[in-house]
Amino acid sequence: MQQQGGEVLIISTIIIGLIVVFLVLLFTVFQRRKNQLLREKSEEKKRYERELAETQIEIREETLRNISWELHDNIGQLLTLAKIQLQQASPENLDDISETITKSLTEIRTLSKLINPEFIKNVTLKEALQLEVERFNRLQFIEASLAIQGEEKEINQKHGTILFRILQEFFSNTIKHAKGSKLEVILNFTDEILTITAKDNGIGFTMSEVAKKGIGLHNMKTRAQLINATINLESKPSYGTELNIYYYFYDVYSPIQ
Repeated sequence: MQQQGGEVLIISTIIIGLIVVFLVLLFTVFQRRKNQLLREKSEEKKRYERELAETQIEIREETLRNISWELHDNIGQLLTLAKIQLQQASPENLDDISETITKSLTEIRTLSKLINPEFIKNVTLKEALQLEVERFNRLQFIEASLAIQGEEKEINQKHGTILFRILQEFFSNTIKHAKGSKLEVILNFTDEILTITAKDNGIGFTMSEVAKKGIGLHNMKTRAQLINATINLESKPSYGTELNIYYYFYDVYSPIQ
């Protein structure tokens, strides 16, 4: 009887020991997995911050290039016109001179706002897109429009910066390569998703030409993934190009806010 009791004690001790070992191993695996997830999240956040900083720099560079063009092509022409009008000034053309000078001052005020780093940093996606559309129309690059559908929702400021840069790349390719006459931008808001559509009526291209054309689709998709968005680009020769961005407002799995 004592021998059986001893055997039971030994077996119980072994079982308890195995359970303890199993729990220790389970805790160790769990801790390693937790540490790995924390490292991955930290790396993802660092990559996001680097990408955001690079995006802000690219937007500033693009803005400065645009300002340079406007100073030369738009404001320069207005001031030249004002000079000619002043040289031929008469009571009959004073209103024309005043109008030309007023236009010049309006353009200069707009550019001075864009130069302000805080404005670039804090401008909303809608405001930034509206400024781009107005600039395209003002300089007669292309006939552009911006439409808002659904009830507007607030967009994370940093996410909006990246979304704007993605669209800015599309606009740049439209102006430089598409040879179209119209550009449409639509922001369609729902409770869970913002669908951004940008399309032109340009010459288009086959999707196999994307890399050759320098569209930067891979770069667009990489940036979109950082902010819980997806991208779809479609184009056909003679049918123009359409970019759709799907930005999700709520996602518990998104590591970046």
